[in-house]
Amino acid sequence: MTNRTLPAVAVLAIATALTAACGDDNDKAAGGAWGDGSRPSAAAAASAPSGDASAPGDPAAPGATGTTERRPSSAPKAVLPSRMRAAPGAREVVAAFKAAGLKVTDAKDRSVDCGPDGLGLGCSELIATDGVTVYVFPDEVSAKEIAETWSGQSFQRGAVVLNYLEAKTPAADRPKYEKVLTDLR
Repeated sequence: MTNRTLPAVAVLAIATALTAACGDDNDKAAGGAWGDGSRPSAAAAASAPSGDASAPGDPAAPGATGTTERRPSSAPKAVLPSRMRAAPGAREVVAAFKAAGLKVTDAKDRSVDCGPDGLGLGCSELIATDGVTVYVFPDEVSAKEIAETWSGQSFQRGAVVLNYLEAKTPAADRPKYEKVLTDLR
């Protein structure tokens, strides 16, 4: 090797070591490339400056203040409480409204809003439509408490609560929704 090619070989070796140490996001999701909190790989250690063999973020490293927090690439799904077996599902209620000719356009499953990251209401299912929002709770006590909170703007039947706040359902149409829900049980 000549003295002229030595810097090029050194740059290639460093680039290769850095590429091996960095990996891609898929490695982190699978638990590799430090994503699992383990020590760095041999390739990553080899890429560290020669005077400092410790890993970045290593508390034992000179001048280190702590570790870098690693977060998952996506939030874990919230585990919602199960609805009562006797209670109809939110989709079933919306389908009954549609079959009765009531306004349920633009139906959106917003059950994620039931959990701790959403509104935290503790519901099991939540479907919002243009005509009404349907909440299904794990029990009748929870449904009753929410319906009382929304008094005048909701209707409760068993574990199901109809909410008219966001939908702005005309007062004249509300009894139609309530009758369909009552007949559904």
